[in-house]
Amino acid sequence: MEQKEGAGGSGGPNGMICSSFNQDFTSLAIGTTNGYRLFSVTSVERLENIHDSTENPDVYIVERLFSSSLVVVVSLAMPRRMNVYHFKKGTEICNYSYSNNILAVRLNRQRLIVCLEESIYIHNIKDMKLLKTLLNTPSNPTGICALSTNHSNSYLAYPGNSTIGEILIFDANNLRTVTMIPAHDSPLAAITFSSSGTKLASASERGTVIRVFTIPEGLKLYEFRRGMKRYVSISSLAFSTDTQFLCASSNTETVHIFKLEQHSPSGCDENSPTWSSYMGKMFTAASNYLPSQVSDMMNQDRAFATVRLSMTGKKNVCCLATIQKIPRLLVASSEGHLFVYNVDPQDGGECVLVKQHRLFGVVQEENEAAPEPEVNPPASQSYAATVAKPSMVPSSSAVKGYSEDGGAKKGEVIPEHEFAASPVCLDDENEFPPITKRFHNGLCSVLQNGSCQCCPEILRTPAKLEVD
Repeated sequence: MEQKEGAGGSGGPNGMICSSFNQDFTSLAIGTTNGYRLFSVTSVERLENIHDSTENPDVYIVERLFSSSLVVVVSLAMPRRMNVYHFKKGTEICNYSYSNNILAVRLNRQRLIVCLEESIYIHNIKDMKLLKTLLNTPSNPTGICALSTNHSNSYLAYPGNSTIGEILIFDANNLRTVTMIPAHDSPLAAITFSSSGTKLASASERGTVIRVFTIPEGLKLYEFRRGMKRYVSISSLAFSTDTQFLCASSNTETVHIFKLEQHSPSGCDENSPTWSSYMGKMFTAASNYLPSQVSDMMNQDRAFATVRLSMTGKKNVCCLATIQKIPRLLVASSEGHLFVYNVDPQDGGECVLVKQHRLFGVVQEENEAAPEPEVNPPASQSYAATVAKPSMVPSSSAVKGYSEDGGAKKGEVIPEHEFAASPVCLDDENEFPPITKRFHNGLCSVLQNGSCQCCPEILRTPAKLEVD
């Protein structure tokens, strides 16, 4: 769900360095040479600029926790330090420094994952306590990893090999390795979980085949062919919230949408034979006598729908969201635009561009018409059902995130050996777990040779102290 551009900090033409959608695709975060921005993407016609921050320049990682006020930021100026902010109050909750550059951060309501090139850190998001350190992981220079957004199935996926596409599945709740999936012959390029955490999609550096596996078993469910003529660099994979569709974007001009549907073994209905059904039977029978590479290619599904972008050779991030009861494809480009396309969930085909927003140049886009109400359909509502169901009155309740009666002063840290006198709670206890913390102004109790005895793998420092 994240793309990075301009490792040296120059960014794109508008100073854009990275972009990412939040876990339920209701918000877009972008990192720039000046700081970071948060947008609401719950309306087609109106792009609301929720927050602008210029405190940290050259932000190359920015991740928001669902619709809460918690945001994680990493800057090229201090690539080994992770800052956790309450952006609505403008305060820093805590910061952590690591032994090497941070390559990726992933969040759900239970865990916060920090990925370095050869190690992964698993924190409890309630109090930021370090729960587990995975050391000496296979070299992962691009920080490829995924965390399921469903905290009940809190699985972590990361490369199990630096030369072939093996995926290690780790249970981030119970802190144990679950399985290893031999997904591809070449190294991994992208992985992502479905919203339920029961499916995992993967693509290799070749970018020609995308596979979907069951979790935690690791069994192959689907195999989709993105293309045959050329190898591409897939930069983004995302399931729809109902797991009926999967989208993939790359450094080419085409975004592919695949439909996850089971085919009958015969490929047709025995009671109503047609010419196409006979042809399907013929190809199925013939594939049994062909070399495995050829038969595998014949059994791979093609894209259900596509989008042709006006740019090529650029990274972008995409997602499938239901906005105002209609399925949409959202594409955030590194050139500073957000494209909104309509998706036909029945027939697929070429998606229709309905709106293009600028992410730079205006603080908030104004429309002559009155702003449309923001509608957040239930996550369980399927893409097909969004077309068939009658209109619903939008709920007036909204998740506000962290309450205004808690939080930390800027520069303070969360030591794991102290407990809360005044808890930092979330407004909606049913939506998010409570957070319990106490803060102090110094380091952990004993430091020896630059490391902490109670958490030797990681040094947590006040803002004024840095450990490189």
